[in-house]
Amino acid sequence: MGNDLTWRGAVIVLGESPETGLAVCRALRKRDVPIEPLLLLVRGGHLGDLELRDELYDDFCLDPFHPRELEARLRHLLWRAGATTGPETIEYGGLALNLETYQAAIDNRPIDLTYMEYELLKFLAQHPGRVFTRETLLSRVWGYEYYGGARTVDVHVRRLRAKLGEEHAGLITTVRSVGYRFGQSRWGA
Repeated sequence: MGNDLTWRGAVIVLGESPETGLAVCRALRKRDVPIEPLLLLVRGGHLGDLELRDELYDDFCLDPFHPRELEARLRHLLWRAGATTGPETIEYGGLALNLETYQAAIDNRPIDLTYMEYELLKFLAQHPGRVFTRETLLSRVWGYEYYGGARTVDVHVRRLRAKLGEEHAGLITTVRSVGYRFGQSRWGA
């Protein structure tokens, strides 16, 4: 999910015998310290077994499910339960970007970045392994209304590499005659 979430609930899979799964839900609700929230994974053919039993669970998700739907339902349950989520971060090879506070650190050492340096690093880190042309980076990071030249990207990459330090400068690689890539290619080159 990308976040440090405090999850104290349970995900129950209602298999071929939904009554067994519902019995588990009942037992978890009756504990001295009930396990909450409860999310059920249920096959479409067993939806009828859920009628009038919503006191046993907090939400359900149809199985098979898309991972993003399950993630969204879990986040919603955490929000309803008042659980706190950690800051949204991107971490890669010693680099950590806090997307809420616009802070960056390398090996837990803060890096002082300008706004555009941060935005460029964030964009690249959100797409590890992908190569972007200078023109694409200009339009996606600086915006379509930016009138500067493509070499602006080169200057910002050079500054970023210097701030990342020798050991981590290789996080941003130059792809000759094309542009830049963050992290390793899935092809290992």
